[in-house]
Amino acid sequence: MNSNDMMEKEEIYSKVLRAGRRTYFFDVRSTKAGDYYLTITESKKFTNDDGSYHYKKHKIYLYKEDFSEFNSILAEMTDYIISEKGDEVISERHQKDFKKEYDQTTDENVHAETPSAEKFTDIDFDDI
Repeated sequence: MNSNDMMEKEEIYSKVLRAGRRTYFFDVRSTKAGDYYLTITESKKFTNDDGSYHYKKHKIYLYKEDFSEFNSILAEMTDYIISEKGDEVISERHQKDFKKEYDQTTDENVHAETPSAEKFTDIDFDDI
C-alpha cells in the first residue's frame, strides 16, 4: 500500500481556518483499530530576508476520551476572554488606523510614517 492510500484512509474529515499568517487545520483521522481522533495543526508562514519563505507547524492530537473536558475548558477560557476584554481585537496591528511600515529596499515608492511623540504613552515604571 503506498503513502497516498494511507493518507486517504487516515483523513476522514477536514476543515481549514485561515487567520492572517496562521492557518489552522482540523483533521479527523483513524487509528489502526478504526477509531477516530482529532488533530489540530497550526501552520505559520515566515518570510526570510531573501524573499523565500517557510512554515512552522505545531500539532495537537486530541482523543475521544479527552473531548468533554477539552471542550469544557476551551469554552470556559474563551468565555472568560470575551467577558473580560470583549470580542474586539486589541492590538496595534488590528487598529482601524494601522499603517504597515515598509522597508525602503522592498518598495521605494512607499515611505514609513515616523511616529510622533504624541502617539507615545508615558509609562511610570513603578506601576509595572
